[in-house]
Amino acid sequence: MRRSSSLIAALAVAALAFAPSLADARAGGGSSVGSRGSRTYSAPPTTNTAPSTAAPMERSMTPRSAPSPSYGAPAPASPAFGGRSAFGSGLLGGLLGVGLGSMLFGGGMFGGSGGLGFMGFLGLLLQAALLFFAIRWLMRRFMGNRQPAMAGGPSFARTQQQSGPVGGGLGGGAARPAAAPVQIGKPDYEAFDRLLHEVQAAWSAQDLNALRRVATLEMVGYFGEQLSDQAGRGLRNTVTHVKLEQGDLSEAWSESGREYATVAMRFSSLDVTRDSAGRVVDGDVTLRSMATELWTFVRSRGGEWVLSAIQQTR
Repeated sequence: MRRSSSLIAALAVAALAFAPSLADARAGGGSSVGSRGSRTYSAPPTTNTAPSTAAPMERSMTPRSAPSPSYGAPAPASPAFGGRSAFGSGLLGGLLGVGLGSMLFGGGMFGGSGGLGFMGFLGLLLQAALLFFAIRWLMRRFMGNRQPAMAGGPSFARTQQQSGPVGGGLGGGAARPAAAPVQIGKPDYEAFDRLLHEVQAAWSAQDLNALRRVATLEMVGYFGEQLSDQAGRGLRNTVTHVKLEQGDLSEAWSESGREYATVAMRFSSLDVTRDSAGRVVDGDVTLRSMATELWTFVRSRGGEWVLSAIQQTR
C-alpha cells in the first residue's frame, strides 16, 4: 500500500511537471486570444503601462485577410476545418468550449440551470453544427466579404480622450486600418476597471453565465476550454483581491457599427492554483502577483462594453 501511495504521488508530481505552465492559469491562460475587428492582426500602439510591443494574436474568430507587418515576420494562417473559414472553425471551437465548460460546471448551453449529460452534449454538437451552417449561409448571402459580427480614480495613469499612440506608436511603421476615432472618457475607464474585476470574479467562480454577461461569445468559448482543461487535470485557479495598479489607452476606434477600445492594464492579485484536495500548487495566498496585459473591449453604439480580446506583453 505504501509503495502504491508513493507511486501515485510520483505520478502526480510528474504530471504537474510536464503540464502546461501553471503560472499562466489565470483567465486567458497567459496567451493572446480574441478579436479586435479589422485590427486583430495589427499590433496595438505601445503605452506607458505596456511600453513593449504586444504579442501577436494566437487564436481569433476574425479571418486573416493579409499578413500584417506590425509584429515582424507574419505568422501563417491557422488551418480551418476541412478548408472552411477561420471564422467558422473559431465559432465551432468557441461553442464547443462553452459546451464543455457548461457540462463540467453546470449552467447549460444557453444559461439553463441543469448540467449536460452525454445525450445533451451530442445535442449541443448538433446545435453548434446547425448554427455554424446557418451563420455561414447568412454571411455569404448578406455580408459578402465584410468582417463577421461579434456576439455580443488613480488607476488609469493617462486619460487620453481619443484614439492614437500613447508614448510609442507602431513598430516598423505599419499602417493602421482606417477607422473613425472614438472618444474615451472617465465613465469608459471606470467601466474597463469594473470589467477587469468582474471577469476575474466570474473566472474564479467558474461561472460561465456571469462570463457571458461581460465578454463576447468567442472569449467565453476560450474561457470554457481553459476551465475544462484545468478541471480535467484536477486543478482550479482563482484570481482574487484584484487591484488595477496602472492603465492607459492604447487606441480606440469604430467600425461596422461597433466601437473598440484597447487598454493596457497592469494589475495585482492573489493568483492561486489548487489541486482537487485544496492544496496550493502554484501561487501564494498571501503574496500578490503582478500581470500586464492589453484588454480590448467592444460595444455596439450606445451599448455596454464587453471584453473581446486579451493580449500579452512581450
